[in-house]
Formats: sequence, structure tokens, C-alpha cells
Amino acid sequence: MKILIVGSGGREHALLWKLRRDAPDAEFWITRGNAGTAGLTEALPLDPGDVDGVAGWAAEGAMDLVVVGPEAPLAAGLADALSARGVAAFGPSAAAARIESSKAYAKDLLARAGVPSASHVTVRTLEDALAHIRSRGAPIVVKASGLAAGKGALVCATEAEAEDAARSMLADHAFGEAGAEVVLEDFMDGEELSVFALADGERSLAMLPAQDHKRIGERDTGPNTGGMGAYAPVSLGTDELLRRVDDEILAPTLAALAADGAPFRGLLYAGLMLTSEGPKVVEFNCRFGDPETQ
Repeated sequence: MKILIVGSGGREHALLWKLRRDAPDAEFWITRGNAGTAGLTEALPLDPGDVDGVAGWAAEGAMDLVVVGPEAPLAAGLADALSARGVAAFGPSAAAARIESSKAYAKDLLARAGVPSASHVTVRTLEDALAHIRSRGAPIVVKASGLAAGKGALVCATEAEAEDAARSMLADHAFGEAGAEVVLEDFMDGEELSVFALADGERSLAMLPAQDHKRIGERDTGPNTGGMGAYAPVSLGTDELLRRVDDEILAPTLAALAADGAPFRGLLYAGLMLTSEGPKVVEFNCRFGDPETQ
């Protein structure tokens, strides 16, 4: 069996290491790679974001499976390009990857599906953002709608912080096109939990939940790092909770994506807040999380 791993970080190293243990007779390749993967397989001089280049190489090399690690190639349509060339890919289509690549789309989808999440508005102008922040008050969460490498969500304790965050996205273009559309969410209090589920477009199978460490300062202060470490198992991730997450969050989300003509096949990552009212969605990712995978 021939398997290509797309990506070049610690997540991809972990995936390669585990897949090699499970399939020792398979042949593996990785795009670019890193020091950790150097002793495990050959690194290809391919940019993981080069959709046509990666898909073309995989087809020419008769890959049996391509496992896509990062979100950007998925959002750019790598799984679609591989499928069009007859190559099996682990990862969703670009349409299904919108669950991560557009927070505005994800929030609308959750609202339509009745999936619990924070109340929100989506804005495209600084004027609208400031008006909502001043009417809603703080704490409040300001999120760039597009892909921002896990750093586009700012938890703001004061209105002034929220206004500065909105200004940085909508006026100063700190996140480029990813911040051209901004989601303003009500603050949720509780413990966070990362739930990973293998999905086939209709059903899901939850894996071991994890918690990661996001804010840079002690006692959850400072900017969001996007995850600097993680641990599992988590005592909060009980079988009872996972059944509730499947019933109230994963199943209706998969059904809503399928109804949109974008069935999700791959790894669906649900970032949850365990509130006093039950689990609510903080965000969805369309791929394995980096620290949690490691």
C-alpha cells in the first residue's frame, strides 16, 4: 500500500509515526517533512498547499491513500482534486471544509441545525462591529471568519479590548482576507474539551477527547496561541458526555452538512465549552488538531 501524508509539522509526524506502526509493510511519503520525519520516510519537495502539484504527484505515483493534515489545502480543494484523479483522500471536500474555513458559515449552519453554540452576529464593517460591541458589552469574543492558523479568535474582557480587536481585523487587516468578515460571539464560561470524530458523511465515531492549552499567560490570560500543548485522557470526557455530544452536536452537524450538499468525510474536530447548560460548540475544525494529535 502507498500512502502520502500531506503537511510538514508535528501533527503530520505523529500521523506518520502511528500509521507506520499500524501498517509496517506500507510505503510512505510526506510533503516537505521535518526533522522528526526524516528517519521515517522520504520527504518530497512539494508545498502542501500546491493542490495541483500534490494531486498530480499522488495520481502519477498511484497512491492508495492520501492523508491530509493541514486545513489550508482542504479549504483549497485538495480532497476534491484527488478524488477527480481517482485517488482516495482522508479529508473533506472544500465545501465541507467550510465548517472551519468560514466561521460565519459554521455559525449559520449550527443555528439552522439547532446545535448549541454561543449567540453571535456576523459583521463586515467596523461601524457595525463597534455598534454591536457597545450594545452587547463585554466580555465578548471577536473572531476572524476565515483561516488564521488558530490565532483569529480573541477573548476580550472589556469593550475597549473588543473594539481594538475588531479594528485590527476590519480596518488594519491584521489577518488579511481571513478578517474581512468578523464573527462577534457571546462569551461562554466553562471548561474546554476537544472531541475528534471520524466521519463518513453520515455517521461518526468519536476518538479519545483531549484538552489543549491555548492562552499564552498564566491563569488563562493573554492572546490565544492556537494550542501549545495538550493532554489526554480527560476526566471530563465521560462516556455519558460523549453520547450527549454525539446526539446534540455531531449527528445534527453531519446531517446539516449533508443537507447542504457537502457531506463531511474525514476528521471532524469539535472544540466544545462545557457550560452549566451543557456542551456548546466553540468551533469546528475540518482536520486533526496539532497538539492533540501529537
